[in-house]
Amino acid sequence: MNLQNVLTSAELKRRGIAAIEQALQHGPVHLLKRNRSAAVVLSEQHYQQLQLQASRASVTNASALDWLLALPPSTIPRSKAVIDAELLAERNW
Repeated sequence: MNLQNVLTSAELKRRGIAAIEQALQHGPVHLLKRNRSAAVVLSEQHYQQLQLQASRASVTNASALDWLLALPPSTIPRSKAVIDAELLAERNW
């Protein structure tokens, strides 16, 4: 097993959520229980990105309206300039 960002159950019990928060600064955290991978903890931002990718994949043959309705709601207000820049980056022309 070649996991880079690992947190053992013993460390989690000892340090609690602080251990997870610290490890999340380096990406997804692999939780080990009895030296076996038990779970992966993601930051909220990474989780939302995965959800967005999954929803896009599920509507690849759908209409534009279906695609828009499948997008998760944004919790962070964005300006028109930011939205336009994100749309431009997402286009696959």
